[in-house]
Amino acid sequence: QLQLAESGGGLMHAGESRRLSCTGSEGTFNDLAVAWFRRIPGREDDFVAAITWTESDRFYADSMAGRLTISRDGAKNTVYLDMNALKPEDTAVYFCAAGYDQFRVMRGEYDYWGQGTQVTVSS
Repeated sequence: QLQLAESGGGLMHAGESRRLSCTGSEGTFNDLAVAWFRRIPGREDDFVAAITWTESDRFYADSMAGRLTISRDGAKNTVYLDMNALKPEDTAVYFCAAGYDQFRVMRGEYDYWGQGTQVTVSS
């Protein structure tokens, strides 16, 4: 079964940039829409960004608009999330999720998901 693995999190200062990666264990990952969410304890998961399998469409959360770029590299079975001008309120566990319908994935109805990577932004 397809497995997703995130990487790239860590501790950083406000204003810095960071690239997160989501890698699929099988080539079928490239046939799926992929989204990033962030999880803060005590709150519902927040949608962050999504990309279709063809890369024809990208979607971003309004709250982070202008600070994000989502992309994918089929040869590496990987989707990237570039985050700029990070703020302390961006601190969360970021996880990726995938499915065949990007709108269902964006609504939280995904078929595959990873364990997440912690992003901590200090002021």
